[in-house]
Amino acid sequence: MTSSAAAGAAVPRIKLGSQGLEVSAQGLGCMGMSAFYGPPKPEPDMIDLIRFAVDAGVTFLDTSDVYGPFTNELLLGKALKGGVRERVELATKFGVKMEGYTMEVRGDPAYVRASCEASLKRLDVGCIDLYYQHSIDTRVPVEITMGELKKLVEEGKIKYVGLSEASASTIRRAHAVHPITAVQLEWSLWSRDVEDDIIPTCRELGIGIVAYSPLGRGFLSSGPKLVENLTDEDFRKYLPRLQPGNLEQNITLFERVSEMASRKGCTPSQLALAWVHHQGNDVCPIPGTTKIENLKQNIGALSVKLTKEEMVQLESFASADAVKGDRYPATVQTWKDSETPPLSSWKSE
Repeated sequence: MTSSAAAGAAVPRIKLGSQGLEVSAQGLGCMGMSAFYGPPKPEPDMIDLIRFAVDAGVTFLDTSDVYGPFTNELLLGKALKGGVRERVELATKFGVKMEGYTMEVRGDPAYVRASCEASLKRLDVGCIDLYYQHSIDTRVPVEITMGELKKLVEEGKIKYVGLSEASASTIRRAHAVHPITAVQLEWSLWSRDVEDDIIPTCRELGIGIVAYSPLGRGFLSSGPKLVENLTDEDFRKYLPRLQPGNLEQNITLFERVSEMASRKGCTPSQLALAWVHHQGNDVCPIPGTTKIENLKQNIGALSVKLTKEEMVQLESFASADAVKGDRYPATVQTWKDSETPPLSSWKSE
């Protein structure tokens, strides 16, 4: 295995959750093509990248209405033309509404339905394969949100329901209304707190796990070079883990991963991604990229084999006290505050 190893072998398929959805064992996160990671990338190049990924066997595509907002779904809609739609598993999300720099989270039934209809139109598809609640509305009982999603399944507008950034108790309550197929969460060598409660809950309930930012938002690919090259438009520039005072300690993690990758003949990003793949066949990481060469490298991670001893060693590099700083600034809502009111408190308007 060399650092240039790429899409030589076919990308395996896995069952995601227990409701029947089958996806490529590695997906493609499309957010950075249009939003949050600097200026939008040229549309023709991104369409080529998406189609290259599908041809290579990476068929599980991830987007959201808030990416842009809206422009990433429109991009996907164009990329899926010409027979591509029938070859992919398409996931999008609702629930995060951006007004300038202000973020509002909504899960009320009218908003759920309007968001789904709008996404179907932008994507120019008849049905969404996996529809996630992107962030949990702490004002609306999750049972109410799930009730509307269940109706959308019954109407054939979505096939499977997912949650993102949800606590274990929220997942349980939602799953009791309608089966949850997948939970999307941040899971990587430098974001492991979901292992305590959320991952075991998903496994108990037969829910698939979709790991976003499996490369630590690019830090596990390029370390301090990432920080040096971030533009003011790139929200990663403001992440606590990349700030002075935290960054110096986190570079140590990158250096240790790099040393081990060098010994194994792969890149740091391939090693970090392989660690996620080795968590189990119920886990699908969705690394994002805007470059075909990086996509090939990510696919190459599927060929990196890790022994139990190597897994233990990697995890020793990435223990809780080895990573300094929170995942997000304090202003961003995460699964840690995703509890919703009891169903009995809801009064429909």
